Amino acid sequence: MSITIFFSIFLTIFIAELGDKTQIATLAISGSSERPLAVFLGSSSALVLASLLGVLLGGSIAKFIPELLIELVAATGFLLIGLNLIMTSQENEGRDSTE
Repeated sequence: MSITIFFSIFLTIFIAELGDKTQIATLAISGSSERPLAVFLGSSSALVLASLLGVLLGGSIAKFIPELLIELVAATGFLLIGLNLIMTSQENEGRDSTE
């Protein structure tokens, strides 16, 4: 195992997950539950399973599709999501200012 890759992935995922909706949902459920260990185990298991699927699918897809194409599709997807968020935000601001 490469310790450099391990820490690089750990740091990337840790920072990306801070404050995302999954963490906020876990926080809300934990606050309303009397079983914080069950909430921790459930949310941890879900993240591990999602990561496993990503690794397995990523390894399989990379055998058939060039890395550059995968990166282009991912970048395009993030760009479209970002543009959609900006447009939705501007539409909501327009509605708020007319009310």
